[in-house]
Amino acid sequence: MILVTLGTQDKGFPRLLKQIDEEIKKGNIKEKVIVQAGCTKYESDNMEIFDLIPSDEFDKLVARADLIITHGGAGSILTAIKKNKKVIAAARLKKYKEHTNDHQIQIVKEFAKDGYILELRDFSKLGKLIAKSKTFKPKKFVSNTPNMVKMIDDYIEESNHVSWYNKTKEILWYGFFGVLTTLINIVSFSLLDKAGVEVYFANFIAWVLSVLFAFITNKVFVFGSRSFSPKILFKEMFSFFFARVVSLGIDMGGMYLLLDVFKVKKILSKVVVNIIVIIANYIFSKLVVFKKEK
Repeated sequence: MILVTLGTQDKGFPRLLKQIDEEIKKGNIKEKVIVQAGCTKYESDNMEIFDLIPSDEFDKLVARADLIITHGGAGSILTAIKKNKKVIAAARLKKYKEHTNDHQIQIVKEFAKDGYILELRDFSKLGKLIAKSKTFKPKKFVSNTPNMVKMIDDYIEESNHVSWYNKTKEILWYGFFGVLTTLINIVSFSLLDKAGVEVYFANFIAWVLSVLFAFITNKVFVFGSRSFSPKILFKEMFSFFFARVVSLGIDMGGMYLLLDVFKVKKILSKVVVNIIVIIANYIFSKLVVFKKEK
């Protein structure tokens, strides 16, 4: 398996993913490719692409990877070489608006010069570099040079400035779209109820509308699954809707208990039930539907 990581910069690096995609199409890459894309927007049927992967799951992917292809961030490179992994690194360049400066060129060059990684300068040579990596034996990492110490210090300083948004992105987006999903459910239910639609049928229609909205937003924005191959898309849709059927049971059962047993008002019942459903849906989506491969 090949793991690709593009760091947490707020600028994209599609140039690297495009070249990897080309090498897959040429047959130079036959292994499965998993990508942590960060802020890079790129879609492909040939790779499994995620925005951010939780750190514990990412560590397991690093351990499993036969090769790691990364941008030139010191942190990404250090993570890989500390595990004695074979690494191909490519520097982000200012001229392509991939970074605010070209400091990654020096970082990659320094690590490559010391025998820790392979440097990718000419992207058209990626296929040859991947072939070379199969016999490449990386030097065991020991931070004992002034240049290396400086780069690590720079990385630590940079890490301290990683935005709070990047660290809490998944929860923030889930909360935001969870509120919108709940509003769609409640507003739809209210409109149908005022139109004289039978209460449980109105509840079902409101659920259908909200679950369609939830699937799209969960996939694209919350859990960052941008793989649209038929197999993966079908698997996600099937498991998502199955999970939502389970939560529909919670919804319908909760409405019955609150409306018919405890005689709670309709709208208040919807609010209470939807809070429970939001929590259940997050657990289903996180641990089942859009679960990153271990």
